[in-house]
Amino acid sequence: METAKQSSNGRVIAIIAMFFLFAMISFVTNLAAPLGTIWKNNYEWSGMLGNMMNFLAYLFMGIPAGNLLVKIGYKKTALYAMIVGLIGLAFQWFSGIVGTETGVFTVSGQVVTLNFIIYLLGAFICGFCVCMLNTVVNPMLNLLGGGGNTGNQLVQTGGSFNSLAATLTPLFVGMLIGQVTDTTSMGDVAPLLFIAMGVFVFALIVISAVKIPEPHLNKDVKNHKVKFTHSAWNFRHTLLGVIGIFLYVGIEIGIPGVLIFYLSDSAASGITENATAVAGGVAAIYWLLMLCGRLISSVISGKVSSRTQLIVVSTVAIILICIAIFLPSDIRVSMPAYSAADGFSMAQVPAKALFLVLCGLCTSVMWGGIFNLAVEGLGKYTAQASGIFMMMVVGGGVMPLIQNAIATSAGYMASYWLVVAMLAYLLYYGIAGCKNVNPEIPVDEEEEQLYL
Repeated sequence: METAKQSSNGRVIAIIAMFFLFAMISFVTNLAAPLGTIWKNNYEWSGMLGNMMNFLAYLFMGIPAGNLLVKIGYKKTALYAMIVGLIGLAFQWFSGIVGTETGVFTVSGQVVTLNFIIYLLGAFICGFCVCMLNTVVNPMLNLLGGGGNTGNQLVQTGGSFNSLAATLTPLFVGMLIGQVTDTTSMGDVAPLLFIAMGVFVFALIVISAVKIPEPHLNKDVKNHKVKFTHSAWNFRHTLLGVIGIFLYVGIEIGIPGVLIFYLSDSAASGITENATAVAGGVAAIYWLLMLCGRLISSVISGKVSSRTQLIVVSTVAIILICIAIFLPSDIRVSMPAYSAADGFSMAQVPAKALFLVLCGLCTSVMWGGIFNLAVEGLGKYTAQASGIFMMMVVGGGVMPLIQNAIATSAGYMASYWLVVAMLAYLLYYGIAGCKNVNPEIPVDEEEEQLYL
């Protein structure tokens, strides 16, 4: 009886630890855009470059992270990921104190200093961390929940913690930075980086002490080799879904990322006091709405299909962004903001921002919808597809970087036409692209024998 109680307590502790890690994934990922406002003040072209480095790591680590999980298990992979995360955060902290006066090369006549290179390296290392954690937390929470509906509930709850951290991150950074000036540096956000390191250390200690079940290390796997006459790439709906995931992550990150730059730019937004703090507060609403959207989706998903949800939210998001693009900048609304000096307050911001943050309700359900539709009917090829999807998270670095380049050359609102185009693709995928047109491909062992 006592053993069962200890096992139950250990399971609860493990679940809590996974919730912390789910939050840390979002916390580390969403540092990039607000921190980019600091570097953008020095290098106009650099705004989303840190974000790009963070997501570029997925391209290199997606499949290796899955292989690592298979070879050493959930627990060790999570522990290694947190150590990697600590290193990445340390590099970003070092960028505030090392190499600030050391020039390395020039871009468009500007001298790029060593500390910026150190920051980008730290962002890249953090990308390895969050990729590894993403590989661990979803299946581990499903496992700790016992699979099925209960497992899915734990994953949804973990996703809520993820969204909560995403909501707080730009808010905290905005509080610490306030108004970005020529003297603002990474040293101004050092306390935030120390908090992140402290949470990683805490999670490292907790998970080290908790026993985690590792059923995928089953020895029977060694004695049985599954035959693969095809691959996940042979399924058209999966291939189109992979493209959809790539574009979706770009949409999710690009909408609030460029919004932060727009609101932080006093000349463009008309915000003259604590512009960066206001931008952080407004962007936080976007992530808060993602949290709300995920909670709503978890309630209705039993009755409303992933395909229907994807079609509806893609259509609504296109409408919202088009309104934001065409709405005159002089139309303003009051939205919550926060500054260290004044605390919480209502700030007058362009109404465009309101319609952009409302997109958080739409983007909240897209990942799950695309993933579910893309792996439908894959059978034994599902694991391979999951690794490919993890690699395609790199879209969260590539597409916002392109959007930022458009914003720099053509204007902030003009850059959102790229988001509209990506949403149009997701709408197409929900309407037609998600249909499995390759049902003849065998997806389990019995069918494979008949096929051969």
